[in-house]
Amino acid sequence: MSRRTNRVNELLREELSGLIAREVKDPRVSQGLTTITEVEVSPDLRRATVFISHLGDEAERGEVLKGLQQAARFLHGELLHRLSLRTIPELTFRFDPSIERGARLASLIHEVSADGDGKG
Repeated sequence: MSRRTNRVNELLREELSGLIAREVKDPRVSQGLTTITEVEVSPDLRRATVFISHLGDEAERGEVLKGLQQAARFLHGELLHRLSLRTIPELTFRFDPSIERGARLASLIHEVSADGDGKG
């Protein structure tokens, strides 16, 4: 990945995080804790996959993804006004299970360490 691509990824992640937190009014998006974990733009900078993490149940996660996908045109328009890029990529949202997986692993480690402390 080139330096330019990395810079665009980070710039989009920062801007989208702020826009989603402050500008998107869809109630599906505001339920629970939604975080942008990563943005990956295509080499031609025409498409971007936005990976989100959401702490909540499966049904909420699906609703958050639907809400974000519906807000994609609005977010694209806002990025056009805020960023000085020649082209603003088309946004696609995907779920990133890494934070959820990390929380589950931390819980398992805590359980194992708690069990080990009681036996000694």
